[in-house]
Amino acid sequence: MMNLRSSAVVLASVLTLMTAACGGTGDTEKTDSATGSAVPSATTVSPSDMTDQQQAPARLVIDVTIEGGEVTPTNERLDGKVGEPIVLRVNSDATDELHVHSHPEHTFAVEARKGQQFQFTVEVPGTVDIELHHLNRTVASVHVQP
Repeated sequence: MMNLRSSAVVLASVLTLMTAACGGTGDTEKTDSATGSAVPSATTVSPSDMTDQQQAPARLVIDVTIEGGEVTPTNERLDGKVGEPIVLRVNSDATDELHVHSHPEHTFAVEARKGQQFQFTVEVPGTVDIELHHLNRTVASVHVQP
């Protein structure tokens, strides 16, 4: 029978594998697009369920809506950390292209449909702008700290 500590280790391992399988790679100069398939919401583990040696994986989630030529959010100011996954969840009624001005840069093809998800990390501290090219809008600027 598993004890509480073993159960927590197994849960943390499963969550790590789920997170790793969700996103794009950060080792290429440019990412063309995500698979486009909807990814279910991640399970959240509360800190009280974790041992002293475990931490819930940190990630920044930005929900983007494109509808009738309007974009939400627009010019959002957010904070992130180097190596922290940034997840863009997109519902759109039009095709477009998300461009992440980071090093390396990332580009994601947005389709006219709901439930799209794109993930990337930033390895160089600074301000990273996330733009929609066809609508010429800045969705968010993320201040990435070491």
